[in-house]
Amino acid sequence: MSSWFLYIAASAKDKLYVGITTDPARRIKEHNAGRGSRFAKQNGELRLVYISSPLENQSQARKREIQLKGWTRAKKLKLISGKSL
Repeated sequence: MSSWFLYIAASAKDKLYVGITTDPARRIKEHNAGRGSRFAKQNGELRLVYISSPLENQSQARKREIQLKGWTRAKKLKLISGKSL
């Protein structure tokens, strides 16, 4: 059984994208190849800027994704930089 990860990617336009996957590097390649979210098509190539510790399952990963999508950009940047929230 694969672990799930929450990831944050930054676009060429410096916007942040939050998603979940079992393989963050593969997922970024998919985004950049045009397979995946509309976000990557609209905002340019993505680069991985944050990967969470492994999460127990897809359900836990999805809950965390929803939580982070509700955060402000500033709070996401603090998480990325490793500063305490």
